[in-house]
Amino acid sequence: MSKRYSVHEVLDHIFGNDGDLEEREGNEAEEDVSEEEDDVQYDPEQDQTSDEEDPDVTDAQGEVFKSKKGDISWLSSPPQTQARAPMENILRMTPGPTRYAVSHAQDIKSTFELFFPRPIQSILLEMTNMEGRRVFGDSWTEMDKTQLDAHMGLLLLAGVYRSCNEATASLWDSESGRPIFRATMFLQAFHVLSRVLRFDNRETRVARRENDKLAPIREVWDKWVENLPFVYNPGPEVTVDERLVPFRGRCPFRQYMPSKPGKYGIKIWAACDAKTAYAWNMQIYTGKSATGVPEKNQGKRVVLDMTKGLRGHNITCDNFFNSYDLAQELLKRKLTMVGTVRKNKPELPLALLGTKDRAPLSSKFAFSERTTVVSYCPKKNKNVILMSTLHRDAGVSSREDKKPDMILDYNKNKGGVDNLDKVTGTYTCKRGTKRWPMVVFYNMLDVSAYNAYVVWTEIDPGWNGEKPFKRRLFLEELGKSLVSPYIERRKRLPRTEASVRLVKGLQPTLTSSSCDTNQGGDSRSSKRKRCQSCPANKDRKSNTTCHTCKKFICAEHTVTIKYCDSCI
Repeated sequence: MSKRYSVHEVLDHIFGNDGDLEEREGNEAEEDVSEEEDDVQYDPEQDQTSDEEDPDVTDAQGEVFKSKKGDISWLSSPPQTQARAPMENILRMTPGPTRYAVSHAQDIKSTFELFFPRPIQSILLEMTNMEGRRVFGDSWTEMDKTQLDAHMGLLLLAGVYRSCNEATASLWDSESGRPIFRATMFLQAFHVLSRVLRFDNRETRVARRENDKLAPIREVWDKWVENLPFVYNPGPEVTVDERLVPFRGRCPFRQYMPSKPGKYGIKIWAACDAKTAYAWNMQIYTGKSATGVPEKNQGKRVVLDMTKGLRGHNITCDNFFNSYDLAQELLKRKLTMVGTVRKNKPELPLALLGTKDRAPLSSKFAFSERTTVVSYCPKKNKNVILMSTLHRDAGVSSREDKKPDMILDYNKNKGGVDNLDKVTGTYTCKRGTKRWPMVVFYNMLDVSAYNAYVVWTEIDPGWNGEKPFKRRLFLEELGKSLVSPYIERRKRLPRTEASVRLVKGLQPTLTSSSCDTNQGGDSRSSKRKRCQSCPANKDRKSNTTCHTCKKFICAEHTVTIKYCDSCI
């Protein structure tokens, strides 16, 4: 039976203290050590002496903490650091716009169209025209790309003027509205396009909806999400978090989140660049499965889905997603992670959970082979716990609050998705609607416009110099570039002086005769007669006549000064 060696004896033998080992072995010193004995490794389960009983091992490794379940051993001192940088911290892609984006982004409009390419526009045109023919029959005029661009441009311009909660009719008002809306299209035409805009085939929707709650917009959404990584590479820090697009209408997967300002809406998982808040990946949460069984380890699944295609990045997420299993899975994908951890996680050591006898502003660390946990007490009887695979030491800042470096890095990078919510909410193009697919479409426009702004400002850093409100200027120029082609091809232009000045400013190629304010005659009459569109009991008189049918109309039934409702 072979002799059993202690840890120190094996180490002495490996590092060359053969003389001491031979003296202890006596007659066995003349024989060579067999291969099995030469490969002896330290196994805590087989070692008869525990770490607590061996003072040398305790001094070398520090205090040992056990997790709640007892399956993970944590040490109070960090393990020996590697000589070179770990593979998880080597970035494999160059941050910023991709070569595809740089070659195709010639101006602001073409940069925006990177996120709404021709395949997506083809689906929108095909399905909208199908719905238009179903609703209006032979009287429907086919919508083309120019008209679709004009409709999206008006939505973006309404967001620029922060008119998301303003009545659409007021935007077309001749006195208080904006001339560019009347110059682009009639108010009724805008309402008609908003009504018939569709993203799928209505006839096959019922069958698809049985297995997919997102069926009314699934194809457009998937194609749009696929384009996001092709345009921009995120930096070394990526944030994964949840978003809530406010909506209180009927939706099969509407969520209630009391911590959000909107409280009710559509939940979207998002992965954003922590520095620029560029939306790199998104996923709509459609609720529980058809069986009604809640999803297990949802946070882990979401982070793994959102970070597909990344390598060498550090992922920042909050305690809803973070866990020890997620950290180890990300390490296998060459990704590191920093985030807060809920105190009920079984992998945490009990020694870090308690706050009794803990001094304020104190930090207590625990280390495993590739993971670090810190318990920081900002004040008495309160602590916050973070887990990281990026940090390998017990670094603490020299600030007055003595926060660990892990917490400072987390606070620096945790706001990527929240910043996206902030910037898209400031100039949002959303309109009041009862259709949840339109809510998703409006959010796609907002995110696409912001992503285009990030890409364009990095391609052309000198654009607009140091002017303030650069994003507002970008959105305004984008909206005008989308509506300009449709304004150019209009046969009839609004005849208010402000509209004429606007059209002349936007379209210098238009002839002077097409913008003549006297073209078509004056809509004012010397006589006053009852409005022929109002009920007789109102007895509302007016001297305004319709340019086409010559009927007398009041201000309520006048569109762009010259036309009645029926002649639009």
